[in-house]
Amino acid sequence: MVIYSHSRLSSFEQCPYKFKLRYIDKIIPEIEKSIEAHLGSSVHDALEWLYQSVMEGRIPTLDEVITRYAETWQKTFVPNIKIVRHNLTDKDYFNKGIQFLLDYYMRNKPFNDGTVSVEDRILIKLDEEFQIQGFIDRLVHNTKTNIIEIHDYKTANSLPPQEKFETDRQLALYSIAIKEKFGNDKKVLLVWHYLAHNTKIISTRTNEQLKQLKQETLNLIKEIESTTEFPSKKSILCDWCEYKSMCPEFGGIVKEIQKKL
Repeated sequence: MVIYSHSRLSSFEQCPYKFKLRYIDKIIPEIEKSIEAHLGSSVHDALEWLYQSVMEGRIPTLDEVITRYAETWQKTFVPNIKIVRHNLTDKDYFNKGIQFLLDYYMRNKPFNDGTVSVEDRILIKLDEEFQIQGFIDRLVHNTKTNIIEIHDYKTANSLPPQEKFETDRQLALYSIAIKEKFGNDKKVLLVWHYLAHNTKIISTRTNEQLKQLKQETLNLIKEIESTTEFPSKKSILCDWCEYKSMCPEFGGIVKEIQKKL
């Protein structure tokens, strides 16, 4: 059984060449991670710890959440971290994370919305050969409405229009797994927390839409599996790509020393 993920699919759609380097050739990137990725993982860790504590019967203070964030930031920080926005420093990004957590904490305390799991791994069987794997940031069972909610945290600066959420693939795929577990008649809400905007976005999918998405995802995977040419695709995302120095669009090549054994 071959296992794909939403990020793997997105990588192919954004740039087939990057997909090839990462998933086929397994090339080690020169840049370990970007400051945006570091910010995102540090904030996610703090929120995961917060809700894990809540499920264990204790609500951490805001200071404790910030301390957890600061410790994770320091522990996982790497010297060669990539900062594209030259007018900002790593301290600026660190302070952004504090503001995200402060706003989120004040808006959502006392965190009694019915959280049942964090970082829950899901698997969706598309056919006899392919599966989709994912991790749900936070799963909620709202006992008042008997609705399941899939929550996802975003630390990006930009806030997409509502139309983007109505066609988003990632959480919709996750909802397929949830419905397979709790029943197709169970209502599932898709919830995004855009922390930079202190905003919550909500969307839903019909069972017919999910059936169509499942087939579209399988078709995309079969397209990837049959692809033999992986051209580079230049876009605004290139500045944040960890493989930019190896990309022919920017005069780069993959050196023998960069190949993973």
